[in-house]
Amino acid sequence: MVDDDIDVLRAARLALSLRYEAIDDLNGIGTIEQQVAGTNYDAILLDMNFAAQRKDGSQGMDALSKILATDPDVSVILMTAFGSVNVAVEALKRGAMDFILKPWANDKFMASVAVAVESTRKKREEARGLDIESLEKNAIEAALARAKGNLSAAATALGLSRPALYRRLSKYGLLP
Repeated sequence: MVDDDIDVLRAARLALSLRYEAIDDLNGIGTIEQQVAGTNYDAILLDMNFAAQRKDGSQGMDALSKILATDPDVSVILMTAFGSVNVAVEALKRGAMDFILKPWANDKFMASVAVAVESTRKKREEARGLDIESLEKNAIEAALARAKGNLSAAATALGLSRPALYRRLSKYGLLP
């Protein structure tokens, strides 16, 4: 949670602590990139205004861009007391998962956070799956190169049967 209002942070923490164990909070956006880079957050709740005279949401939009550049898989929920349809649409266009007006209704707040957490987890699971496939494809290509194209030798080096190697070659479009 990132908000300059300590009372908002307290209220959100109380609501979230009923369902979630680990909750970090920041009362400003100065170190947001370092904080996000050092942790795999399931969701981030982000205020849009951090100065009393600012009500346009630009600080939150800028922080949203920094967060998503640092961790493109994390779901971000923007929060503001000064919302409009235009600001909400712009936030969603820039990659926010949801937009909450303060003060919020706890049931809607919790539902929004639950959806954001689930979305982040799904994105990360998909990314891990892609990484495993990339690793497997790279291992097959390396084994083939070391075996100078000899499929039997490559299969043996990979600990696969020849038919299993053929299936993987087909899967990754590596058949000659």
